[in-house]
Amino acid sequence: MGEKIFETDTSNIKVLSKRKEDENWEFRSFLKGCDIPSEEIDRIVHKLYKEISSEIDCTICGNCCREVQPLLDEEDVERLSAGSGISIAQFKKQYLVEDRESNKHVFREKPCPFLRDNSCLYYGYRPKDCASYPHLHKDGFIFRLIDVIDNCSVCPIAFNVYEQLKGLVWPERMFTPLRNR
Repeated sequence: MGEKIFETDTSNIKVLSKRKEDENWEFRSFLKGCDIPSEEIDRIVHKLYKEISSEIDCTICGNCCREVQPLLDEEDVERLSAGSGISIAQFKKQYLVEDRESNKHVFREKPCPFLRDNSCLYYGYRPKDCASYPHLHKDGFIFRLIDVIDNCSVCPIAFNVYEQLKGLVWPERMFTPLRNR
């Protein structure tokens, strides 16, 4: 069995995700209605995530820091402000705006102001939302599919996990040669 090749070019991933948009939504519908228990889907996704994330170095990419706006709770704000040596009030004023839907904060602009050379300046202090991205290690995968599909166009790990999952559990894709997909 040969070595698996994963797509890691974020430009290609954005194009491929757009091209596969209808397919991705069809697969979402399949997952929502299939007979596979959600715990089994979680087990498969966790295994794929572990395998694929061990092969893809996030510091080479850093695309999530350019494209995603994490939600920061008060604990995140306190930790980041302490790590950056800025008072909480100054940190909020300088870097954050309130997200009215969640009553949390988001960074005022993208990319993240702490992104340098595809790495976080305050990695040890980063928000919980950043630390857990792309959230594929969590349970309840089929209940978060809209976010997963969104993440496929941003994150090489999310893209490859979703594509591999299609091949493993979706009957329409199980026996279709890769070159015809």
